[in-house]
Amino acid sequence: MAEATKRRSLWKTALLCVIAIEIAGGISGWLSNSGFESGWFAGLQKPPFMPQGWVFGVVWPVLYAMLGVALAMVVAQPPSDRRRFALILFYAQLALNFAWSPIFFAGHDISLAKWVIFAMAALAAAAAGQFLRINRDSALLMIPYLLWLLFAATLNATIEVLNPGSGTSLLGI
Repeated sequence: MAEATKRRSLWKTALLCVIAIEIAGGISGWLSNSGFESGWFAGLQKPPFMPQGWVFGVVWPVLYAMLGVALAMVVAQPPSDRRRFALILFYAQLALNFAWSPIFFAGHDISLAKWVIFAMAALAAAAAGQFLRINRDSALLMIPYLLWLLFAATLNATIEVLNPGSGTSLLGI
């Protein structure tokens, strides 16, 4: 009986985490006019391995859902210094995730966005490493996200190379 209650509680937490991450990610993209609808982005040279726009609309919600479930699995564990550190890493990378679209699409800062996604990938890998020590399944749920971040970072870096001078610097440098 206690196990069933614990499982129901985990899935309620997971549902809340998934919904929160999906909404925040959607708002970030919507407010920054992200995607192929952006006139600025449409005018940039893209690498030949750039997926069609609809792919991003499918991939990101799936990845956000997986992140939400992974987060819930860690949140459900007893409090500890390791759990606190894992959550700090996770929330830090998630904040960078939500900042990336405004930096790239709204701010047109291709270079800063590249550094943000590199930092995001490093923090996400560190979070996944900590998740592995807390709950193996939560770490496994982060693997597709990590792979996608590496792909997205490669896209970002390649777009920067293909479009010298096409962006602006939000930092004034």
